[in-house]
Amino acid sequence: MKAIWNNEIIAESDKTISVEGNHYFPVEAVRKEFLKPSDKYNICPWKGTASYYTLLVNCEENKDAAWFYPYTKPVAKQIENYIAFWKGVEVKK
Repeated sequence: MKAIWNNEIIAESDKTISVEGNHYFPVEAVRKEFLKPSDKYNICPWKGTASYYTLLVNCEENKDAAWFYPYTKPVAKQIENYIAFWKGVEVKK
């Protein structure tokens, strides 16, 4: 799978984990130079607290377009520290 935004491949892996229609990429498959930490967080009742990244690609920002769970609840351990995308980021094979 590939995550693409603003004509750049942000992440690429054949080891993504699909949860609720989102592909979570292993952290080592994500190009960290495109990630900028965000103050946003969100609480999921069964996964835990999600933290966000803003994407910065080719001088354009996509605010809070990536998220991850640094510490998950036990039922979601398989996606702990994996990164997922939304807000116009295209995820495809």
